[in-house]
Amino acid sequence: YTVIRPWSDYGVPVRERFMPQAFHDAGYQTAITGKWHLGHAYKKFMPRSRGFDHAYGHVNGAIDYFTHERDGGLDWNRNGKSVREEGYSTFLLGAEAQRFIKQRDRARPFFLYVPFNSPHAPLQAPAEYLDKYANIPDQKRRSYAAMTDAMDTTIGKVLGTLQEEGIAENTLVLFFSDNGGPVQSGATNTPLRAGKGTPFEGGTRVPAVMRFPGRLKAGSTSQQVMSMMDYFPTLTAAAGIQPGNSLPFDGKNLWPSLTGGKVEPRDDIFFAIGGAGMDRYAVQHREWKLVREVPRSGGGAKNYLFHIQEDPTESNDL
Repeated sequence: YTVIRPWSDYGVPVRERFMPQAFHDAGYQTAITGKWHLGHAYKKFMPRSRGFDHAYGHVNGAIDYFTHERDGGLDWNRNGKSVREEGYSTFLLGAEAQRFIKQRDRARPFFLYVPFNSPHAPLQAPAEYLDKYANIPDQKRRSYAAMTDAMDTTIGKVLGTLQEEGIAENTLVLFFSDNGGPVQSGATNTPLRAGKGTPFEGGTRVPAVMRFPGRLKAGSTSQQVMSMMDYFPTLTAAAGIQPGNSLPFDGKNLWPSLTGGKVEPRDDIFFAIGGAGMDRYAVQHREWKLVREVPRSGGGAKNYLFHIQEDPTESNDL
């Protein structure tokens, strides 16, 4: 229902197989440059114990973009060893991703995961990017725009490196977000309802882009409902490798749908988020979506029902 906090001693159970483990076992070089956030109290929870050959970045959320600290302590490491480095974290993570691509073993394929902390709070951006958006009066909105621009520029450099290395045509690139924008921090999810921290569409429906020249038709769009849970079975299928999981997947392989252009029906998808005195739940059942809000202080729960296919903005509570 929530994320792993800096003071938490738990992590994702080690019996759960991670996607990088499948690619590693299939002979891929594997690397992460960015935010881990899946457990850090013990080495068994850390990236290099979960399938990554190389790991760079931070283990918690909400670090300072310039000092790389969280709650007064440094949270910046290379392969499990703390390092102090100068620079804006978004740029450092992008540069490390470029370095990994350039220095890879060209005889082997690679799996690279680049989870930027941007544009997560705290709202911090380089001065030159803030200056570009001086026309935006709202300070939070201006910072959010600057942070997103800095990330976008960095992603462009990483994609440019694939081009320079002559492998852009043979690399599957997936871009996605883990949740909708936080409206309290300058984001807008218009026309969707609400945002991060809620199970409304503004918090759960996000854009995603895939690029795989020759395998996915350029400029095409898909209305296939996908979630984070589907990426492991879908990407291993796209690469033609065995996922190797012993526990059942929560998601499904949607590669045939993406390549064939057909929308597959989904099992029910559940959402839950706790915090701010309220627990919120939702279930999407085919074309219907139920949202339930339960106050922690007691009192009655509130239900919302939407025909999500015809009302994606969740404007009409049925």
